[in-house]
Amino acid sequence: MTWHSGYRADGRTFLVTGASAGIGYFVAEHLAVSGATVVVGCRDTAKGDLAIGAIRARVPSARLRCVRMDLADLSALPATVDALGVDSLDAVVLNAGVLLSGLDRRMSAQGHELMFATNHLGHFALVAHLAPMLTAAANSRVITVGSFAARSERLDLDDLQSEHNYQPKRSYGRSKLAQMLFGFELDRRLRRHGASTASIVVHPGGALDSLTPSRPPLFVRTTAQRLRGLPAGVVLHGKHAAADSIVRAVLDTEITGGQLWGPRVFGLRGQPHREVPQAHMTDHDTAARLWAVSSALTGVDPLVCPSAPVRS
Repeated sequence: MTWHSGYRADGRTFLVTGASAGIGYFVAEHLAVSGATVVVGCRDTAKGDLAIGAIRARVPSARLRCVRMDLADLSALPATVDALGVDSLDAVVLNAGVLLSGLDRRMSAQGHELMFATNHLGHFALVAHLAPMLTAAANSRVITVGSFAARSERLDLDDLQSEHNYQPKRSYGRSKLAQMLFGFELDRRLRRHGASTASIVVHPGGALDSLTPSRPPLFVRTTAQRLRGLPAGVVLHGKHAAADSIVRAVLDTEITGGQLWGPRVFGLRGQPHREVPQAHMTDHDTAARLWAVSSALTGVDPLVCPSAPVRS
């Protein structure tokens, strides 16, 4: 039994991006147990339907919907938000992410580097488009899923999209750092506006497929995989456990905006606990400059969008 098994969220609606696979799937599964309506956001709706089927096999009473969501295509987001079909949203989990390994720099539909576009810019714009729905729900939450990889990275504000020196692993870590900077800055601005929405930053630690239980037909862990992964279980955990910090940030009403949560053991595995963010994750000047650039690149601002008034 996990810590969140007793939390109820009946009548509430949560959106999880990237919920058809990996950690996002388990976030959706855990939240479904709470009685909330969970909207599964994913690029491939066929895969999203499989995820919904897998969740219902374990949680027959689950309230679930799937919506197609391509965060790399900024022009598609307004229609995606309309397709949610809800007037209010109690929480959005900004989980979807792209991790590329090839040496060729790939671009989004709008010409942005693909990892920066998906992991950061798409979520930045999504929050702006969701603002009216988040404002309509009392004490709503924006949960930004960062990464342990962000600890060792620093943003190059003059080369946010890795145009001059593209290294996939570094670009990924910087895109996740950008997300975390945004999450902390969003909470500061929400507080200044007197909004009831809270912005919370989390990271899942180190998650391996070999330590993750099967969820057919989405994912089947073989006996060989399980045995190979056992030694790593000393310092890492499966994606089902990696979801715990995220789920707690959604459900635990004692967690407040501006906090960082992650796994307890070296930040890599274990039960959720509150962490002290490193200084480069909360730097006000870097975050303000990143916000300005992100707004210019996306054409929206989560707190200035005319169609998204903030409660004062």
